[in-house]
Amino acid sequence: MAEAHTKHHDYHLVDPSPWPAVGSVSAFVMAVGAITWMHHSFAAAPLVFGVGVIGVLYTFIAWWRDVIREAEHGGYHTRVVQISHRYGMILFIASEVMFFVAWFWAYFNTALFPGEAHEVGRLAFTGGVWPPKGIETFDPWHLPLLNTLILLTSGTTVTWAHHALLEDDREGLKWGLILTIALGLTFTCVQAFEYMHAAFAFKGNIYGATFFMATGFHGAHVIIGSLFLIVCLFRALAGHFNSKQHLGFEFAAWYWHFVDVVWLFLFVCIYVWGAGAHAGAGGH
Repeated sequence: MAEAHTKHHDYHLVDPSPWPAVGSVSAFVMAVGAITWMHHSFAAAPLVFGVGVIGVLYTFIAWWRDVIREAEHGGYHTRVVQISHRYGMILFIASEVMFFVAWFWAYFNTALFPGEAHEVGRLAFTGGVWPPKGIETFDPWHLPLLNTLILLTSGTTVTWAHHALLEDDREGLKWGLILTIALGLTFTCVQAFEYMHAAFAFKGNIYGATFFMATGFHGAHVIIGSLFLIVCLFRALAGHFNSKQHLGFEFAAWYWHFVDVVWLFLFVCIYVWGAGAHAGAGGH
């Protein structure tokens, strides 16, 4: 009977799992709760939203726990399976690239043509110039430059951790991850401080809307990447990962480098180029 269940191939046929169904129901409950809460439909809407959030978070934890068990104890992540996982992560990052392309498109569509004659509404919001009249932009050579240096340094430390893992240097892996996480959290704190001192708001002007959507979503990705690396740190401390099998950490490093590259584009396009004449005058 045991022979009948013996695997004679390199592929992983996933066992039946409740998490896709549980995750879908939880996401639906969360969406209904969020929509009804925003529309003040009924008093229990925040509770419905909270239940949905808890369900989604539990699905994340339980599903990823099962994947870790498959990798560490089940022996399911063969070399062939790892290749398919890498293809999947590459496609995911490609979809993230296109996500940010949309925000860059929205920004440049307005910034490059602020005075389009047929765009009456745009002309009213921008005054025919970019940045729009009355907008005091950030000085790119102050906090934005500091955050750029922080993220570039974090890219170095995560690469150090990766090379340490390839050489079975557990201490190098641990400290590389700790430094990367610390730098990522520092970036988030600096960006929060920057937002608190912004001279423009999200609503009421097209500059604020495009600025906060692009940089805000990047900030969300930094937080997600930091959580990704924190999980990798705990797994490393638990003895997971080796020089031959470390997909979880490798994907976290890929994601972090993607976050770094997106920030460089944001810094150059939105903070430096987008500051216009304010940059030379030492804006806010």
